[in-house]
Amino acid sequence: MTQLVDLAEQLIACPSVTPASGMVFDALEAMLAPLGFEIDRFVTGEAPDGPVENLFAIRRGPKGSRHFAFAGHLDVVPPGEGWTTAPFAPERRGDLLYGRGAVDMKGAIAAMVAAVAEVPADAGTISFVITGDEEGPAVHGTRALIDRMRERGDIPDLILVGEPTSANRLGDMVKIGRRGSVNVWLEVDGTQGHVAYPHLADNPIPKLVAMLAELDALELDDGHEWFQPSNLEITDLEVGNPATNVIPAKARARVSVRFNAHHTGEEIAARISEVALRHGGTARPVISGEAFLTPPGAFSAMISAAVEAETGIAPELSTTGGTSDARFLKDLAPVIEFGLCNATMHKRDEAVAMADLETLARIYARIAWTALNG
Repeated sequence: MTQLVDLAEQLIACPSVTPASGMVFDALEAMLAPLGFEIDRFVTGEAPDGPVENLFAIRRGPKGSRHFAFAGHLDVVPPGEGWTTAPFAPERRGDLLYGRGAVDMKGAIAAMVAAVAEVPADAGTISFVITGDEEGPAVHGTRALIDRMRERGDIPDLILVGEPTSANRLGDMVKIGRRGSVNVWLEVDGTQGHVAYPHLADNPIPKLVAMLAELDALELDDGHEWFQPSNLEITDLEVGNPATNVIPAKARARVSVRFNAHHTGEEIAARISEVALRHGGTARPVISGEAFLTPPGAFSAMISAAVEAETGIAPELSTTGGTSDARFLKDLAPVIEFGLCNATMHKRDEAVAMADLETLARIYARIAWTALNG
């Protein structure tokens, strides 16, 4: 366990607020190279969403052997204020390891490294698909890695993403899909004027309010066999009018939709745009990802068996929660997410139980062995 915790500490000690680059990738490369991995690091993209550093590492097995991939990210969200200790100075206190990224997801990446050290090179091909931009715009991260892997011809048979999926204890939940995401920026133009002369102006706010009321009342669906109901939330409202006696010229808002497999991002965007148009406004949708599902089957059974063997828990198969880069990887190969407990992710004093790291490494090793053996 000490060696595994050391690996996690090395990664946590590298400040890597999104987009991550440099030192933290150096640390991971130094871990993988001695295990026989060929390392391909590259930087892509320009401002405002780039540049972004990514890493693809592969240890090739015998010709024709199966290819199993671990995927994840080295970037972290900003630590914020109020930490008991410095967020990038990992500290062991009791049975916990503290530091930004301990759970999401440097701890899991350390467990992956420890796991592959237990799998012989002749068992099959193993790769790491690691981005520095999962917590950010995710424009030049995993999507660029997928393009790189296709160019190289290195397409995995199965992919496991190490997101922190466990809820109350390690192993209680595996994610086999995710809802899609659309954000829509709404705008209504009016005509500025004095509030005492409304007939000479055109107030955009009532139009925007009516638009938002209609959108808020939408019932997109009643849920799906494997997904909770889709939901639309109003996430921003802006007029920016400092004057009390002026009718503003413009009003803006933003909505966010998480949708299940009954819909596509394009369909959701078109529906919101139609409502905006009827109320005299415009809509600018950005589709962050489509809903996807890796149906229960051999892959999920393999993961469940490995979890149960090490923890005694039969995990719940779930599609709850936010988005992850699995929304891109699902176009490359079947993908499932499994990792640490998520109670402290994105919070101050983020921490992982050191015993969970050891257990997770054993689970990952079991999954890799089974995946390579078909």
